[in-house]
Amino acid sequence: MEVLNNFLIGFIASLIGVIPPGLLNLSAAKIRMQEGASRAYLFSVGVGFTVIAQTAVGLLLAGYLTRHPEYIILLKRFAVAVFFALSIYFLFLAKDTRIKVPTESRNSHTNRFFTGLFLAAINLFPLPYWVYIGVTFSNYNLLDFAALPFIVTIIASGLGTFFTLSAYIKYFKEERSTRIHKLNLNWLIGGITGLIALITLLQLL
Repeated sequence: MEVLNNFLIGFIASLIGVIPPGLLNLSAAKIRMQEGASRAYLFSVGVGFTVIAQTAVGLLLAGYLTRHPEYIILLKRFAVAVFFALSIYFLFLAKDTRIKVPTESRNSHTNRFFTGLFLAAINLFPLPYWVYIGVTFSNYNLLDFAALPFIVTIIASGLGTFFTLSAYIKYFKEERSTRIHKLNLNWLIGGITGLIALITLLQLL
């Protein structure tokens, strides 16, 4: 039962984290439209591998915090400062970008795999996200940090990410992509980080 709980938490949490339009899923959709589905799926595999590593690090930190709850308040205070700073950066300082996929050689499939690895690696949001998921669900005794359930959770996070990216690749329409390209996604990211900071601050009060 613990293994099943961990799998569902890992899979569903990764779905929720990747469903909103962002750099990774829109990049996957754009690669499909410009270069074909095979390169887009390879890009998604690269993203999935990085997400597995990020989930592992986040859950290891969450496990440490559940054993040392005295650090949770300090971490939340630090998180408020970090997320407010990120919100200010993305809303007011970051360059106004319109989802550009890094240019790679069209003759190499492996380039798209490493592009997925790289773009997912510079996206640091999964780390605090999985720390939060780990601490929250462990408090309700729904998440097991033992070796096998832990491995199942991180693999499920990669599978959930790949599933969501695959849905973008298969169903995302070009006209919708054109509309979203007109948006500055830094504003979306800044709004999300600001909301997370506000919620965390209210929890501390």
